[in-house]
Amino acid sequence: MKGTRDLLPAETGLWQRVEDEARRVFAAYNFREIRTPILEPTFLFARSVGADTDIVTKEMYTFEDRDNESLTLRPEATASVVRAYIEHGMFNQGGIQKLYYLGPMFRRERPQKGRYRQFYQIGAEVLGSDHPTIDAEFLEMLVLLLGRVGLTEYNLLLNSVGCPKCRAEYLKVLRQELERVKEKMCGDCQRRAGTNPLRVLDCKVEADQSIIEKLPRILEHLCPECRQHFDCVTGELQQRGIPYQITPRLVRGLDYYTRTTFEMTSNVLGAQNAFLGGGRYDGLAEILGGPPTPGFGVAIGEDRLLLAVQQAAGLSAGDALDVFVAWMGDAAHEPATQLLRALRREGLRVESNYEPAKLKKSLGVANRLGARFAVIIGEGELASGRFQLKDMTAGQQEEVEPARVAAVVKEKLQKG
Repeated sequence: MKGTRDLLPAETGLWQRVEDEARRVFAAYNFREIRTPILEPTFLFARSVGADTDIVTKEMYTFEDRDNESLTLRPEATASVVRAYIEHGMFNQGGIQKLYYLGPMFRRERPQKGRYRQFYQIGAEVLGSDHPTIDAEFLEMLVLLLGRVGLTEYNLLLNSVGCPKCRAEYLKVLRQELERVKEKMCGDCQRRAGTNPLRVLDCKVEADQSIIEKLPRILEHLCPECRQHFDCVTGELQQRGIPYQITPRLVRGLDYYTRTTFEMTSNVLGAQNAFLGGGRYDGLAEILGGPPTPGFGVAIGEDRLLLAVQQAAGLSAGDALDVFVAWMGDAAHEPATQLLRALRREGLRVESNYEPAKLKKSLGVANRLGARFAVIIGEGELASGRFQLKDMTAGQQEEVEPARVAAVVKEKLQKG
């Protein structure tokens, strides 16, 4: 189906590595996993994301079930996480809730490289604190994650969209200016100038960019509290040695954002270069009927992140085999089976020939599978009580007692 794809075994190995690394980094910052339904009531996204956003007006997959209830395949997960937080009374637990998720999202966009109608996100949310240290520590966590998956060249774009108080004042100024120039802009901008002028700043139409560049900037209209918050965030980032670029037009595409907003981009992705984004959403819980709850979160476009990682870091999507057990003769079958079981229990990725085969053929299979080591078990090895351990990269070979094969292999793998 257009805009969807199969992820084949040659690709999923790298996906698993990135997801496993994300879980480890999130755990280090005390985040716990949450899993929410793929289907949600349509009103959840209309209320949270914004009725005038492109997501709601153009991109959502929405349908009525047999009970005439309007349902939507989730286009993003923050609204679902906050809905679950309210529905299950997690705010009664006290303190800060740190949550993360992984899974598919759905938007009917024009398919292009790294952008699909069924796409995958890795996301994280902090609920329960509006302290600027949360913002800075969260961005620090993302920097650590990107380094762990091999992406070291990227840009952190940062802005503040203020709070409802100062944003309302800014919107008055912005509307006045848009009245003067909107007739020169695209149809979407003309419509948004009256309904949601902040979205005009997010326009991607090339002909509108010179006009947008001259519009008033929200950073120049922040209230003292929002200015102090933004200055604290940037100060903390400087203390942590995290470079950033202030981008006054960065407003993100969702209505629930307040104060800090951010994106990360990679030059290897071309024109559509953002692969993650997020920010603060201190009023979202109240919009969804919950108690006042500050929030901060990120959504990482996993498809685009993987594309950037592969192109920038040169990682292979395949999974390397740790050991191939090559056995010759019926007498070697049982010892080989015992060794296979022992190696797999140690967490090693292992394969073997299932029927007796000559050594040359077995080693050829080991090479094709990308095995780092081969264990050779034949008549001579059975007689001596020692197996041959062959380094398939270096070509070196040594005798190893069967009980020590796993330990020796793991030691060599750790050394590289």
